[in-house]
Amino acid sequence: MPRRSLQKYLPTPAQVRENQALRPIAHLFGRSEIWHLNRRSAAGAVFIGLFCAFLPVPMQMVIAAALAVASRCNLPIAVALVWVSNPITIPPIFYFAYRLGAWLLNMEITADSIELNLTWIWDNLGTIGYPLLFGSLVCGWVAGVTGFVVTRVVWRFNVIRQWRSRRAKLKARQRARKART
Repeated sequence: MPRRSLQKYLPTPAQVRENQALRPIAHLFGRSEIWHLNRRSAAGAVFIGLFCAFLPVPMQMVIAAALAVASRCNLPIAVALVWVSNPITIPPIFYFAYRLGAWLLNMEITADSIELNLTWIWDNLGTIGYPLLFGSLVCGWVAGVTGFVVTRVVWRFNVIRQWRSRRAKLKARQRARKART
């Protein structure tokens, strides 16, 4: 992955530490490994961010940040990828996760009509909760593992491309020197 192009979109450690809302936990952001951008930390952060994006709980960003700090993965990438599930994408994601969970658990889909409000969700939590949670965990795991593998493969191919480019430039310089002599 082009490190410079990613770094221009990510906040610096100083910017995060200076944020007023994060002052109580700013000491956790002093660890340098959560700011490193390498293949291991980026791939781990992609897994964490995508897995947490599918969790049907509030404060997914806090969970992703805690997991990134605990596993020493890139914090900004993990937190940013949680926004895969945003107010626009949450209904179709959770509906698919519910259907998948019900299918995997061999349960009947008991919700006759779905209303997108908290009262309906709270009233039907007993019937939709377990399939939704199970389906969300499966979707999060599949998305996380897929993102992890894709990140590792793309990063590796980019490194190989850079090696080949450097080798070609070196050979061109050597040929030019031989031609001059």
